[in-house]
Amino acid sequence: MLMGMVVMSSCYYDVAEELYPPTTCVTDNMSLQSNIVPILERNCYVCHSVTDGPNNGNVILEGYTQLIKYVDNGQLVGAINHESGFSFMPKNAAKLGDCDISKIEHWVLDGAPNN
Repeated sequence: MLMGMVVMSSCYYDVAEELYPPTTCVTDNMSLQSNIVPILERNCYVCHSVTDGPNNGNVILEGYTQLIKYVDNGQLVGAINHESGFSFMPKNAAKLGDCDISKIEHWVLDGAPNN
């Protein structure tokens, strides 16, 4: 009897889709103000804002005219992807999530509109 209970309890089956529901990362029609700025606010502005002061490596990402410099020269995407030759960002923190990186990349690929 005890052996039957052990065997029965070891046959429990979980459905992966129920345990780990699929997540969707929407990257169509990325808006600077609605999609990109919130990512930058959460992860970048602590060091790279206008009010940060001298500890920002002379990199300001706040404001479109400042941000677009690092989009155009490839530093933004290179840094968040931890590509060789770039300072990995965020510094001393975990890499941005795949969805946040994908949103930024798609915004850049769409011409980095100031929307």
